[in-house]
Amino acid sequence: MKAFLGVITAVFLSLAMLGSAVATPVDTYEFKNVDNQKRALELAHSLRCPQCQNQNLIDSNSPVAQDLRLEVYQMVDAGKGDAEIIEFMTSRYGEFVLYKPRMEGKTVLLWLGPIGLLLFGLLIGFIFVRKQRIADAVEEELSQEDQAELDKLLKRDGK
Repeated sequence: MKAFLGVITAVFLSLAMLGSAVATPVDTYEFKNVDNQKRALELAHSLRCPQCQNQNLIDSNSPVAQDLRLEVYQMVDAGKGDAEIIEFMTSRYGEFVLYKPRMEGKTVLLWLGPIGLLLFGLLIGFIFVRKQRIADAVEEELSQEDQAELDKLLKRDGK
């Protein structure tokens, strides 16, 4: 009887949890043609949600992202170009909405910084290896007289 009540309780709890699951809404927007749909989805993938910050407009479920997706869809269907739509979004939300920022004076460090760090690391490595090679070469180039004097000093200090 206790086992039966345990099973009934488990089934009841499972059904209660299923009933409380929240479904995420799905955007349903009818495009004029398939090309517009593809373009709108590509644009929405390339734009960052201003609220979520680390998700694009497609992946975000925030109300802001939903509004911006709808805005992008409508602008694409209205015949506006990609550059026009991106300009509208950046004028409204700033350069932050672009996942790939433009190459400008203020973003040069962002684009060239990793290359500069790599070159700096390679330079440090080159200098380190060169110093090691020079030190090894100096050790190998002891003359017989110097080696004899070194052996003599080592034997004397060893006594």
